[in-house]
Amino acid sequence: MGQVIWAPSSLEDVAQIAQFIARDSSDQASLFVSRLVEATDRLGSFPLSGRIIPEIGHPDCREIVYGAYRIMYRVQGEDVWVTGVVHGARDWKPGA
Repeated sequence: MGQVIWAPSSLEDVAQIAQFIARDSSDQASLFVSRLVEATDRLGSFPLSGRIIPEIGHPDCREIVYGAYRIMYRVQGEDVWVTGVVHGARDWKPGA
């Protein structure tokens, strides 16, 4: 079983999303962050459970969806690196 490791850039994504939600409700922002992190818990045991990111097409670059958000990650050995959290409506491109 591997570890789920959050890259600094992904933590920044989550912080920005939480700040946006907190404008309406700090409780909802906290709940969102907790559930988002919980959504990644299974990746330590099942790293290939997410789909391959279509824009990248590499089998090690995957994503899971939580609500309207894409949680993007890279499988490296037994570990999973969460690399970004992006709203699904955003026109995302690799390296952007």
